[in-house]
Amino acid sequence: MADFKRGIKAGAAAAGIYLITSVILAAIGQTFYFRTDFVSAAGLGFQLGFVDSFVLASSIWSYVFRGIVFGAIFAALYGFLPGATSVRKAVVLSVFLWIVGAVGAIYMTPGWPSGGTFTVAGLLPVSLSSIGLTLVSILSALAFGAVVGAIWNRLKGKEVMEVRNGAPALLVGLILGGLGWASETVGLSLSVVIGGIPISQILERAGPFWWPTTLYVSVVFLGLPGWVLAFLAWRRTRRGESAIKLGVPGGAVMALTGVMLLEGVLAIIGAVLSRRKATTELSIVENEQ
Repeated sequence: MADFKRGIKAGAAAAGIYLITSVILAAIGQTFYFRTDFVSAAGLGFQLGFVDSFVLASSIWSYVFRGIVFGAIFAALYGFLPGATSVRKAVVLSVFLWIVGAVGAIYMTPGWPSGGTFTVAGLLPVSLSSIGLTLVSILSALAFGAVVGAIWNRLKGKEVMEVRNGAPALLVGLILGGLGWASETVGLSLSVVIGGIPISQILERAGPFWWPTTLYVSVVFLGLPGWVLAFLAWRRTRRGESAIKLGVPGGAVMALTGVMLLEGVLAIIGAVLSRRKATTELSIVENEQ
């Protein structure tokens, strides 16, 4: 399989750098005035002075989770990303993920969002509210990718074996999809079962936010069938078979919810890549100097 350990280490380290930078900016912001909206668009919106330790831990975890997921996706797609160096490959991935985030933001908010910063699966921040904020958001994504690629170069590679092309991408999509589906299901179940609130009433209370609320609810009913199809597709790759017949529709169903857009896209990519000839050869991921 892909060198996930190396990717996760690189992504987590890059997230740590972002976290430290964010804390420094937050400390400076308590003394000097600066545009907090630009800081937020860059994904550096950490705030000091938290009283609630749970909120503080959640904020820190958001950075760590971002790095882990980015690093895992980078490792899964490393051999297929364009670019002669790891830095270029990581920058290409960051651009790709930013575009996925932009599509998700537009899809979940009919029309171009008038403000705010959006993320897909807690990854790179996406701002579409103005040209300035959008540029900051894109540059932040590029910088994050470059840092991950640079750290990847400094980590020692290991021997990896691909059971079937596309299997790692499907695996990452399955893990993220499972986490996303479970979290939304638990939330809806608590509202319906414990709170006694009918689903129809939840949608009625959404008011002007009925569309994104509908998509979040759809995760429970559409996300699971799509995930199951993607899982069966991944099982096929483990047997050295093509997964395109199950992976593409499974990924499309997950992507249809909007909330599981990234997971669906990864499943589709993995399924398409699985058409390539299977290989059992060992290869060493070398460090680039």
